[in-house]
Amino acid sequence: MSWKITAYASADTIRAALIAHEDALDWPDDMVLAGSEIAEDKPDEWQLEVWLERSPSGADRAAIAALFTECVPELIAQELADEDWITLSQQGTEPILEGPFYIHTPDFPDQIGLKNFTIPASQAFGTGQHATTAGCLAMLAHMRARGLRVQNMADIGTGTGLLAFAALHLWPRTRAIASDIDPVCAPVIAENIAANAIATGQGPGQLTVVIAPGMAHPLLRAAAPYDLVIANILAGPLIELAPDFAGSVMGGGNLLLAGLLQTQEAAVRAAYRRAGFRLAARTVRGDWSILWLRRRSARLSR
Repeated sequence: MSWKITAYASADTIRAALIAHEDALDWPDDMVLAGSEIAEDKPDEWQLEVWLERSPSGADRAAIAALFTECVPELIAQELADEDWITLSQQGTEPILEGPFYIHTPDFPDQIGLKNFTIPASQAFGTGQHATTAGCLAMLAHMRARGLRVQNMADIGTGTGLLAFAALHLWPRTRAIASDIDPVCAPVIAENIAANAIATGQGPGQLTVVIAPGMAHPLLRAAAPYDLVIANILAGPLIELAPDFAGSVMGGGNLLLAGLLQTQEAAVRAAYRRAGFRLAARTVRGDWSILWLRRRSARLSR
């Protein structure tokens, strides 16, 4: 049986808790956390949700309470039906239209004139519903419209595989590799590859999938350097990965970063400036920043 713990507070309070969660090195692996506004017409009223596949203990509650530096909001525990909570949360979600992309669950038909991707509700993140994923889709389309050419790309923290699929559509001859740290993503991506007729392999127009943290996989290292790396993860890991990405992106190559709150953007950009990247473009989706960075060429860095 699954459980959910919910805390309601102001947007600033929940954002501060999300940042504290990133810094919590001893956070239990089986507690999944997310923050969001309660409704579009109430932008300052947010909720923190924590899901567990077991009954929450006193230690679990204490870990959640420790994320709040001042007044701890009421922690409301709810026992859920014996079904996967992420699948339930995504059932019936409306399709997403971003640039040329139409992202929908199997409950909705394809749309003529758009690039359709069928992404069922699953245990992996990255269905297009979250502002960061949708923002990345829009930024990829913008990059293509600006004339960017991609021959070799990687999608780090791919979740469902959606952003890698989108890159393959925009640059049909690119070699693509997608990775995620979570083993649960492997069967999800495989199902989505089949549902969307994505070619697999290591050649042009094909996708390879690996499970690994960051760039720590032999295939990821062997395929470098990349002219595009996508990373829609979290601000903390993005900062930690800056040196690895600098060693994996070619001079003049591109990074698409997301998963960071606007309040975290300055720290992320500072880390990537030190790693030799400069800002090419940025966009904001709600409280989230999406960054297009370019690595300085060898000639410029001398």
